[in-house]
Amino acid sequence: MAFTDRIPYLAQIDRPKLRLPDGKKLAVWVILNVEEWRIENAMPRTVLSPPMGQPLLPDVPNWSWHEYGMRAGFWRQFKALTDRNMPVTLALNGNVCNSYPRVASAAREAGFEFMGHGFVQGPMHKLENQADAIKRAVDTIAKFSGKSPRSWESPGLTETEETIDLLRLNGIEYLADWVIDDLPQDIATPHGVMTTVPYSVETNDIVIHALQHLSSEQFLKRCTDQFDRLYLEGATNARIMAISIHPYITGVPHRIKYLEALLDYVIGHDGVALMTASEIGDWYRGEMARL
Repeated sequence: MAFTDRIPYLAQIDRPKLRLPDGKKLAVWVILNVEEWRIENAMPRTVLSPPMGQPLLPDVPNWSWHEYGMRAGFWRQFKALTDRNMPVTLALNGNVCNSYPRVASAAREAGFEFMGHGFVQGPMHKLENQADAIKRAVDTIAKFSGKSPRSWESPGLTETEETIDLLRLNGIEYLADWVIDDLPQDIATPHGVMTTVPYSVETNDIVIHALQHLSSEQFLKRCTDQFDRLYLEGATNARIMAISIHPYITGVPHRIKYLEALLDYVIGHDGVALMTASEIGDWYRGEMARL
């Protein structure tokens, strides 16, 4: 079976009418991505190109760019989210529980949902033993948080043909990698059903600022435009919106106010259901069972 045959085409206009809790129009979930970048490796992303085109390890400036997020940026985002009582899905490399226990502990105590995001930051297809890395990530998060993660976002949304089956084998039920619709969709595996949770590559601060190099206020503009249209469409059928953030991008002093303004905009609308990844997945499965 071809890879895409596992996710049959569904036209959005043909999807059954789904009802969000309490008659809401739009479910919004916030994904806070916390990662471990190993200083001895090439950096997953860079903000500074190497002087005279000569890459150097350790890559101190680009490692520090990310490390600033874990030391300072995370706490700005944490305050913005917890001050507003926002449900948060924490997409974390499993080893963050060991390497940044202060960050992981604060998220655990705040009641964030822990979502698997690899073991350390790096693409799934470059792993020597993908099965082992997934199991270690799930086991480490379970031991630290007290519950096994039910949701997963692969680093860089990367997968191989085995990834979905290995994730489901390790108890993952909900997957953010497939950015194909504003509603979830089921994927069959030998170990049970996997359900996609609508994620975004565009209402994502990495894309807006680190890849497209847009100005700080563009994160707010793009996300509110996305929100407005989905909120409008939600009057006809439920919609899901993802807001994906990283501490070293929107946790910095010159961008944090735009994240705060976005959160205020979202919670200022009565028709919004604030949810986490597994809450969206559970809701969708419940609705499909009802129908």
